[in-house]
Amino acid sequence: MKTAIFPGSFDPFTVGHASIVARGLPLFDRIVIGVGINDNKRSLYTPEQRVARIAALYHNEPRIRVVAYNDLTIDLAHREQAGFILRGLRSVKDFEYERDIAAMNSRLGGVETVLLFTEAQYAHISSSVVRELIAFGKDVSDFVPQPQP
Repeated sequence: MKTAIFPGSFDPFTVGHASIVARGLPLFDRIVIGVGINDNKRSLYTPEQRVARIAALYHNEPRIRVVAYNDLTIDLAHREQAGFILRGLRSVKDFEYERDIAAMNSRLGGVETVLLFTEAQYAHISSSVVRELIAFGKDVSDFVPQPQP
């Protein structure tokens, strides 16, 4: 079974994140969305809220599991018996960071990273921008996916 970890803070989970998951599903048998807990980061939502919101999006998709974690992504990958880490790239700046992390994860645990380019219509969307819009009371419904019945 090919399992991938899709890690991130997901504060909040955006339509760009949802696009990466949708495009990753044909590539893997199972995707574990790992909600990273970083006590050094100021978050808008608690880890429990983030897990619940993302899980609600995928309640009808048995191949997706959502978990919180507060250790290294490579450790989560090993716990979940995942051979891959799924990540999205919006820019060259993202590439340089992801390349270094992918090399470290490969060296530490033999886990390969699969990078998907963000679709053009989502390249400008980031969790930090959406958090700022929320802070100023703006409508973010175009940027945050809504659960389907």
